[in-house]
Amino acid sequence: MDRHLNLIKTDFEQTEKRIFPRFPFNYLTFKSSGSDSLVFEIKDISFTGMQLSLKDGGHSFTAGSDISGTLHWQKASLDAVGKVKWVSGKRVGVEFKVDDTFEKNVQNFLSVENMVDSLRPIHEFSAGVEVPANLKYWLRADGPFEVFVWRHNDGELSRFQFLMMERFVEWEDGVGIRTGRIISKRDLDTPLITEDELVFSLDESVNTAAVEFAQDILSNIGPEFIPQEANDFLKLKLNS
Repeated sequence: MDRHLNLIKTDFEQTEKRIFPRFPFNYLTFKSSGSDSLVFEIKDISFTGMQLSLKDGGHSFTAGSDISGTLHWQKASLDAVGKVKWVSGKRVGVEFKVDDTFEKNVQNFLSVENMVDSLRPIHEFSAGVEVPANLKYWLRADGPFEVFVWRHNDGELSRFQFLMMERFVEWEDGVGIRTGRIISKRDLDTPLITEDELVFSLDESVNTAAVEFAQDILSNIGPEFIPQEANDFLKLKLNS
């Protein structure tokens, strides 16, 4: 499946589409409050909002309606109030109501420590997830964070990418460091496999804050997920 994780260029110079295999399990959830309480998967999240998906049944949320409930992620939880910005079938886009207290709480909830606690090495899974041949390491922490590391055919590392909520950082052999934003995401369901299509908006110059975020994540990833030699290589390239 060579098309996995390959670049698909669009007509826009600074916008690119990428195809990613989708991991079928998600432990990041939102339980709405009220008499008709529902449990949604959180497909995407940032400090200002989230995208929810209901696996079974229906919901009554409409654009403009208020929504409240509790986010759960491993041992962490976060109470949130927000506004529904859009509805598309079983998917709901929510903008958080942010004040000083919530801003601090959501940053703690989406901390690097919580991310590392929920990391899973997908490249070691055999739960029906097809890992592309040249993808050496794939670490996932539900919706907000993923780390991909590819290799050349000779085994040398060729490229890596950090997805960090709405931001991404990547290094490619012969190209160097690039950063940008994830501006849209949609599911691609086929009879054989499920995938995500992400559209990236590339920064004109490297975003140092995004690189520092990736460095912080990498410094907290232990050798049980990425061997020390590979970790040192990634650190070297992020610092270049």
